Amino acid sequence: MSSDVIAVTETRMKKAVEALRTDLSSVRTGRAHPSLVANLTIDYYGTPTPLSQLANISAPEARLLVIQAWDQQAVNSISKAIQTSELHLNPAIEGNTLRIPIPALTEDRRKEMVKTVKQKVEQGRIAARNTRR
Repeated sequence: MSSDVIAVTETRMKKAVEALRTDLSSVRTGRAHPSLVANLTIDYYGTPTPLSQLANISAPEARLLVIQAWDQQAVNSISKAIQTSELHLNPAIEGNTLRIPIPALTEDRRKEMVKTVKQKVEQGRIAARNTRR
């Protein structure tokens, strides 16, 4: 009986840590990384779909993300979703390709990022505490 409880608790703890890791990977740190936008939800023909399922995402340079959409119709939806996200990024459309320059972080943006990271870490701690109960 107790080994079942320990096994269930262990898997729930691992899931909480993995969720925190995923949340922290989406924080914009000043370097381009595909995970910044990979989990953005795009309204694709009325269905919410992750961007990673609609396009190829790459970071050819340290401050540039390139998104190659597989469907021309999805380009405008992808662009709109990126602009309205909390990342404060502005993509440039070139055919099926979106180029997203990643600007350098300002002091205000760094402070805002620290607050966001603290909130996400606290949510992770709360999830771990709830699992221990």
